[in-house]
Amino acid sequence: MDFSEVASVSGKGGLYRVLSPTRTGVILETLDDTKKKMIANMQSKVSILSDISIYTTDEEGAVPLKDVMIKIHKEFNGDTGLSSSSDSDELKSFLKFILPDYDEDRVYVSDIKKLVTWYNLLSAKLPELFEEPKEEKAEKKVKKAPKKAAKKPEEEE
Repeated sequence: MDFSEVASVSGKGGLYRVLSPTRTGVILETLDDTKKKMIANMQSKVSILSDISIYTTDEEGAVPLKDVMIKIHKEFNGDTGLSSSSDSDELKSFLKFILPDYDEDRVYVSDIKKLVTWYNLLSAKLPELFEEPKEEKAEKKVKKAPKKAAKKPEEEE
C-alpha cells in the first residue's frame, strides 16, 4: 500500500482507504477500527494523499505530503508527542523543524493540525507506508534462439 491508496474526504474526519472506483464515484473504507465503508460520489471532494503538497518559499513552491510524512517518521519514528489539541506555537515550531522553508502565510495552523492527526493515524494503522521500498529482483530474461533469416524464393526464368 502507498499514499496513492489513502484519501481524505472534505467535511469528514479521518482518512480512508480507496477500495475501488465506481461509475459514480469511489468506494472508501475508514482507517479506524470500525472499518466502515462508504461511497464518495462525484459531489464529494476526495483528495488522494499522494496529490497533496505543503506550500514552501523555495523555488519549487511546494513539497509533496508523502515526503513530509516520511521525514517526520525518520525524525520521530511514530511518536511526535503532538495532537490536534496542541498549542499553535508548538505546532508551528514542529513544522518549522521538519520543513524549515514552509510558507507561513499560506500554511495555516489548521493544516498543521491535520498533518499531525493524519501522521498519527497512518503511523498507527499503516506503518508499512513509511518503510523503505524493497528492491525488486530483476526477473531473469530467457534468451530465445536467434531467428534465422527467411530464405528468398528462387526466381524462375
